[in-house]
Parts: sequence; C-alpha cells; structure tokens
Amino acid sequence: MSENNPFVNIRAAEPNDADTIYAWENNTEIWRVSETYTPYSLFQIEQFLMNNNDLFSMKQLRLMIDNKDGTSIGCIDIYDYDPVNSRAGIGILIQKKYRKQGYALSALKKIINYCFNILILKQLYILTSIDNIDSINLFETLGFKKCGHRKEWIKTPEGFIDEIEYQYINKNYK
Repeated sequence: MSENNPFVNIRAAEPNDADTIYAWENNTEIWRVSETYTPYSLFQIEQFLMNNNDLFSMKQLRLMIDNKDGTSIGCIDIYDYDPVNSRAGIGILIQKKYRKQGYALSALKKIINYCFNILILKQLYILTSIDNIDSINLFETLGFKKCGHRKEWIKTPEGFIDEIEYQYINKNYK
C-alpha cells in the first residue's frame, strides 16, 4: 500500500547532482513530456547547475526532490517565471520506481506553497499531452483547472496528439 503523503525534501540542485540529472535528461523515454529532442552533455548540465540555475535571471529553477533517505527521486522545474504578471509554469519528474507512491503529490504541495507564499505568485500553469492521464489526474487532484486545448500540437511517431493546459489560481492573492 502506498503512502498518501510521504516525506519529501525539496532543495536546490547542486553541482554534485549533475550525474543524476544527466541520466534523467538523457532518458529518451521522457523526452516527449519534457520537450527534449537532443541529448545533453554532462558538461552542459554542470554549467547549468553552476551558472544558470537562477530563477530571477534565467526565469527558471530546477529543484531536487529527495525522499526521507536522502535519495534524489525526482525534480521540479519552475519555468517561464514572470514576476510582472505573477505567474510561472511548473513541471515535475519522478523516477519510474518511485511513481504512484504519493511523492509527486507531496512535492507539488510544497512547490505550490513556495510559489504562492514565498514568490507571491498569482497563478501556476502546466502543459501536458492529452494521453498523460497520470499527470492530468495528479494536477486535477491538486485543484488545477483545464484552461486550454491545443489540437494536434505534439508530433509523435504515431501521429499528432493534443496538448492541454491547466492553471491553478492563488485564491489568497492580494
């Protein structure tokens, strides 16, 4: 039986996370959901972690998700950070063997809290393919509402599929 709300620690990505991120970024099984089309070198990832992982200058931030044992089981990205309009996109990756155990839900609750109460954002959004049912269910459980539908948006070997957009509006935003 999986835990409903397992412990997760969200932390900044460090240079010593480069090997882990390298493995994730070069896993072709997840390229479609991450919109990756070419492999990343370890050097590129190391440079990103040392120089570019800054929300305020690069408009994106990679955060690591660790379980109670300190094992990095995934990451969350805040991207398209727009402080003028008080919004950002978020994306999450959980390693396959840790999925469907409540880790994504726990991590996303923490990141929503961070985005709304520390960054003082009004809204968050996600983009996902229409066939990513696990992701859709996860974000709907958290209160994200469907707000857009792009027809035949993502090219796959089987043909084009639709992409949908969800947003979560901070009801406490002043």
